[in-house]
Amino acid sequence: MIVDVSKKVLIVGLGLLGGSYARGLKRFGFHISAITKEQSSIDYAINEGIIDEGTTELDERIIGEADLVIFALYPHVFIEWIEQNQHLLKSGSIITDVTGVKGSIVYKIQDMLRSDVEFIAAHPMAGREVSGVENSTERIFQGANYIVTPTPKNTPETINTCLELGRLLGFSNVTTLSPEEHDEMIGFLSQLTHCIAITLMTCNNKENMEKFTGDSFRDLTRIARINDLMWSELFVANKDALLEQMDMFIKKFNELKSMLEAEDIDGMRKMMRHSTERRALFDKK
Repeated sequence: MIVDVSKKVLIVGLGLLGGSYARGLKRFGFHISAITKEQSSIDYAINEGIIDEGTTELDERIIGEADLVIFALYPHVFIEWIEQNQHLLKSGSIITDVTGVKGSIVYKIQDMLRSDVEFIAAHPMAGREVSGVENSTERIFQGANYIVTPTPKNTPETINTCLELGRLLGFSNVTTLSPEEHDEMIGFLSQLTHCIAITLMTCNNKENMEKFTGDSFRDLTRIARINDLMWSELFVANKDALLEQMDMFIKKFNELKSMLEAEDIDGMRKMMRHSTERRALFDKK
């Protein structure tokens, strides 16, 4: 379906990701509409040619004409929107999302959704330390991963549509995982790393440290400039998986601490060499 540019795309939530989706799809000639809270975001996006039309209201015509609806909302807002407004969706339409957790979202949405509308979940592993449609750019998708998390309720056609969406947007790696596999992976690769950055920035409040830091500290704490509303919700939504990853990290950190206390040079060097080998796997090709 998605390769047909005559199909209409609606983006609900025109922030950084929603705006970046709009920019990426507009290049192919899709008609892009948007619904978001701030009129200033709509005005900016129209003036910049990011969208064709938009509103801050629940416009029945815009919603009812959309063949593909992309929800760029916080998880609880997404669920509430479907609960209250799914009757406005076009019969035969596909809806997808950008939320960073899946297990607590996907099945709940699919169970409550009308049978003539299909929800296929996806997670664009892309972002910036800024927000808002004015900071959106399709360049954030370059070199990034796009994960589709289908369930048995999804049709092969819709799964392929969602995979094609990721390719059209320019993601370097487009793949599938189950919602459970996704949450375990994200608990380690994304959420744990944010927890570490937060802890680093708050464990030592000595004054004037910023005058003496080097690039290593800045690199490691880049993601500590964090959206507390969104990330606290994501942490709780994936609590079990994240706690398991935190326990694993604390165990390994304590191993390193014990080596230092014992002045176990060989043990520390072995761990460092293993770290160097593992890190090479994550270099972007």
